[in-house]
Amino acid sequence: MTIIGHTLGFPRIGLHRELKYALEYYWNGKIKENKLLEIGRTLRRRHWKQQKDSGIDWIPVGDFAWYDHVLTTSMMLNNIPNRHRTDQENDNLTTLFRISRGYSFNKKLIPPAEMKKWFNTNYHYIVPEFVHTQEFRLNWMQLFDEIDEALSLKYTVKPILLGPISYLWLGKVKGKKFDRLSLLPNLLSVYQEILDILSSKNIDWVQIDEPILVLELPFQWLEAYLSTYEQLHGTVKLLLTTYFDNIYHQLDIITQLKIDGLHADLVSNSDNIPLLHAQLPKHWVLSAGVINGRNIWKTNLHNWFKKLSPLVGERKLWIGSSCSFLHSPIDLNIETKLKKHIKEWFAFAVQKCCEIKMLCTALNAKYADDSTHEDILSEYYVSNNLRSDSSAIYNIQVKKRLEDINEIAHSRCAPYATRVTLQHKKLNLPLLPTTTIGSFPQTKEIRKLRFRFKNNQINKEDYHLNIKNYIKEIIIEQEKLGLDVLVHGEPERNDMVEYFGENLNGFIFTQNGWVQSYGSRCVKPPVIIGDISRSKPITTEWINYAQSLTKKPIKGILTGPVTIMYWSFPREDIQRKTIALQLALSIRDEVIDLEKFGIGIIQIDEPALREGLPLKHSDQKKYLEWAIDVFRITVSSVKDETQIHTHMCYSEFSDIMDSILALDADVISIEASRSDEKMLQSIQYVTKNLNEIGPGIYDIHSPNAPTQNELITKINQLLKYIPKQRLWINPDCGLKTRSWPETKQSLSNMVSAAKLLRKQSYLP
Repeated sequence: MTIIGHTLGFPRIGLHRELKYALEYYWNGKIKENKLLEIGRTLRRRHWKQQKDSGIDWIPVGDFAWYDHVLTTSMMLNNIPNRHRTDQENDNLTTLFRISRGYSFNKKLIPPAEMKKWFNTNYHYIVPEFVHTQEFRLNWMQLFDEIDEALSLKYTVKPILLGPISYLWLGKVKGKKFDRLSLLPNLLSVYQEILDILSSKNIDWVQIDEPILVLELPFQWLEAYLSTYEQLHGTVKLLLTTYFDNIYHQLDIITQLKIDGLHADLVSNSDNIPLLHAQLPKHWVLSAGVINGRNIWKTNLHNWFKKLSPLVGERKLWIGSSCSFLHSPIDLNIETKLKKHIKEWFAFAVQKCCEIKMLCTALNAKYADDSTHEDILSEYYVSNNLRSDSSAIYNIQVKKRLEDINEIAHSRCAPYATRVTLQHKKLNLPLLPTTTIGSFPQTKEIRKLRFRFKNNQINKEDYHLNIKNYIKEIIIEQEKLGLDVLVHGEPERNDMVEYFGENLNGFIFTQNGWVQSYGSRCVKPPVIIGDISRSKPITTEWINYAQSLTKKPIKGILTGPVTIMYWSFPREDIQRKTIALQLALSIRDEVIDLEKFGIGIIQIDEPALREGLPLKHSDQKKYLEWAIDVFRITVSSVKDETQIHTHMCYSEFSDIMDSILALDADVISIEASRSDEKMLQSIQYVTKNLNEIGPGIYDIHSPNAPTQNELITKINQLLKYIPKQRLWINPDCGLKTRSWPETKQSLSNMVSAAKLLRKQSYLP
């Protein structure tokens, strides 16, 4: 039984972010659709070849997407909200971008679909919308076109489908309430049609992703799996694919399914490999997800070799990635600035494909009683075993601070009810105070300035002078707009996480380690390689300068410790709680310095708080306890009259509102521009428990500026749930990706809407 290697998907953005730039050129009218399609085709072919050249046996097809793979599934199933449909047949790209980005029609903003985090990752998916009259049918044929394309190049193809039950679970009901599972019969008829077409193309195996099986699902959803896979089985072989956590709690159901193989994420939990082997039907393939698709450290292949060796010859075994490599950078080989001994610790997607091949080769050799490859696996990981001796890893002062952490306060001095009076007296803000989340447009000139400074093309004095000029322009614009609480605009920051990593000890940075966050938005996570500490102030120079330019309060913006950790590639040799506490002490030092220099409002951004939440409810309490403690340690030093804000976005927060309250932030800004009444009801619960809140009143990711009347309607909707004394008016996220014209137009409308409502005598 030959052990074969496969991946669950490959990064789609391109080695140099070609897809990002192509999409943005297309949206801006700089290239035509045929050019965009050509770039996509070039990327797919390159990525297939990279995997094949690295030794991958089954090439995944269906992992490419123009914006998001869940949205691609919706398009294939003709699940298109009526507001986004076009008059033209087969105008699929236009429709796809209407759903994902929104558009204007007759001077009216048509909102995009909601966007949420993909499980516990920093990737965002477009939420499917379901109505009670829903009818699915086969629509967009992109998957089949891509399969034909790959087959014409002589690849052994493994198509990828998002499973029908996960698709229904990930969506939301719009309008009249009904049970999403009632849509399953119609949905399955389309899935059967898809599988029939794949069979006609002589496809042998289909990867059908059912990631929700790692959750603790209601019984009726688990029960639906039995009938679903009874119906779908038999046309082609089905590899049921799970990832991001273990599925041992679901084995009783899974082992009853009519499928041909199971993929398990063993990186999440490898302890029960013998249990999997014992309980899965003997004729099934076990696909072992042992190569971490979410981090960039080399894999200890010899360790996996020992764990998997007992299965060799006992069952059909595949070796794969724990999840799609969508969450990994593409190729380590183009990193030219990493120190050699540090570079040897890492593996990107291409190198991880090679790891899959190496492990397959060693296991196949064992089956043939050839042990020579086992030594190769041991040698491969030598550099990582030597990390413990590196001076870049351990810091005795950091260890001492952690040992003494209980000697500092873990909460503010006074309760919110006391603090709020002092803060209102000090700040003297109007009702419905207006502000922004932090960043302002990052123009080409700003990016070029940072690039020149980073590459020693200008000196520090010139760089600082230019940055201060940009800050001055940003302050002037905010005062013209009439905003109540200003920000310095962050022109010095390349990214909210990378910037802080660059100014802390314990981080290193890649040149091209980009991963997709959503659509054309890409991030380049820092890599945490050692103990974290702050050597000097990070933000005080810029924020203090901004405050010197205005009498209005400046809000200091810091990225929170949990977000810095989860939006980096973290160490794997210590617990994440320990990493977060190291970061908390570092950011706490920055908070102390900002307050010392007179900054009275400090925002600690924690958009990744929800992202770090374990997927199983039974595991969540422990995480939330330490994550809340980490935030409170970060801000516990400030005076009662200093107002602490936090910002969160694009996650399902309604189920952890109690934990958000426990952060004890004075003001919470949260993404609500794409959210529905359920989120507003959660927000109402928050305000009954004292906190002030700024639900984002417009979507900054949409290219369409909201009108004043639309914003007035939105604010009035919020006022049904939130007392006017506790409502802040702000966008839903930072503005760095927007242009200045649209930013000024949107903010002008936002400020004027707030001012108009203040004047109206019937303001609730």
